[in-house]
Amino acid sequence: MDGLIVAAFGRHYEVATTEGRLQCYTRGKKSSFACGDRVRITPGGDGQGVIDSLVSRRNLLWRSDAFREKLIAANLSHILIVVATEPGFSDLLVSRCIVAAESQDITPIIVLNKADLGDRLDAARTQLAPFRALGYEVIEISALQGAAGLRERLAGLQSILVGQSGMGKSTLTNALIPDAQAATREISEALDSGKHTTTFARLYPLSAPPIDEAESEEGAGWLIDSPGLQVFGLAHVSADELAESFIEFRPLLGQCRFRDCRHEAEPGCALLEALAGGRIAPRRFEHYRTIRAEIAEAKRLNPGW
Repeated sequence: MDGLIVAAFGRHYEVATTEGRLQCYTRGKKSSFACGDRVRITPGGDGQGVIDSLVSRRNLLWRSDAFREKLIAANLSHILIVVATEPGFSDLLVSRCIVAAESQDITPIIVLNKADLGDRLDAARTQLAPFRALGYEVIEISALQGAAGLRERLAGLQSILVGQSGMGKSTLTNALIPDAQAATREISEALDSGKHTTTFARLYPLSAPPIDEAESEEGAGWLIDSPGLQVFGLAHVSADELAESFIEFRPLLGQCRFRDCRHEAEPGCALLEALAGGRIAPRRFEHYRTIRAEIAEAKRLNPGW
C-alpha cells in the first residue's frame, strides 16, 4: 500500500493512505524518511503499519553538522522562512535556509511576521533589503490579524514553515490551519505522550479532498509546520553547491583568473571585484565566508562528508 508521510517524529510516522491514517515504524534502527515523503507500507493491526520503502522523492530539505543530520521535509516546492520585527532575527540563518533551498531546487519565500509593530518594521525591512534586492519574495504579515492573503498565496504549493523560535510561527500556523492545534493533540494522544508536540514536523492539507484521502499527486496543496530552530548546519553541501546557492554569484562563477580560486584575496577574483564594485552585498559575502568555513571545519572533523 502506498501512502504519504504527514507527521514524522523519530522512527515513528503517521502515514495517510486510501484506507485512512496509520501509525507506522521503520524496519531498521536508522530513520531515512521525512514528512512529505511518499512511501510503500505494509499495514498491520490496530491502525499500525511498517514502512518498507521510499516510492519517490523530488527533493529533500535537511540540515547537518560534522556528525549528525536531521531530515526536515521532502517533496517541497517552496520554503517559507519566517522572521519577525521582534525579537531580533538572524539574517545569517535566513541565508542558511536559502542555501539549503537553492541546493535542492526549492523556492524560498521570506515571511516577515508582526508587521503591525510599526516602530520595528523599518529596521526589519533594512535587514531584509539584500534578499529583496536579489529578487526573493518578502511577504509582510501579522499572524494575529489573520493570514488569509498568505493562505491564498500558498494554494496549490507544497511548502514548509521554518524559522527561529519566537518568530510567531505557531501563531501563523494556527492562522493558516484552524485545526492545527487539534491535529497536534491527536498526535500526542496516539503516542500517549505530549513530549513530541513541539519537536515533530506535521503536514496539513490546503486543498480538497483532504490528505486523509491520500492526496499525494503533484498539484495538491499542503503546508508542513516544523519545530523552531536556532541552527541550520550545511555540512552536506559541497563548496561548489554553496557558491551556486548564492544566486548573485552564479553569473561570476568560472570567471576568476585562477581555476581553484577560493575568493579570499586572490588577484583577478571575479567575486571580490563584484564585491568591491557594489554588485555583491557585503553582508551576503560575509554569510558565504562564514558558511564555507563551517562546512570546511565539518569536513575536517568528519572526512566522511
